[in-house]
Amino acid sequence: MSDCCTPDGSCSTGATQGTATAAADSFSTVYTVTGMTCDHCKSSVAKAVGGIDGVLSVEVDVKAGRVAVTTSAEPDDATFTKVIDDAGYELTGRAA
Repeated sequence: MSDCCTPDGSCSTGATQGTATAAADSFSTVYTVTGMTCDHCKSSVAKAVGGIDGVLSVEVDVKAGRVAVTTSAEPDDATFTKVIDDAGYELTGRAA
């Protein structure tokens, strides 16, 4: 859990998430991510994933523990795992 989260799962910073626009020729992938509990978590994951080359858009669903990513090429799962882990969360795999 990120250090911004309070024990009740709320965010102590009030941060929000931004997204980019997706292109027509793209790949959509949904990852399962654990450790997200608040809007700051959502923002942190979106910012980290959005910084990966080729990422066109990021949608983070904290309650479902999912991160939907649209990329311009087939995504490299190892890169996504490292970036999310470095942000303080755990990518556990692609969602079914």
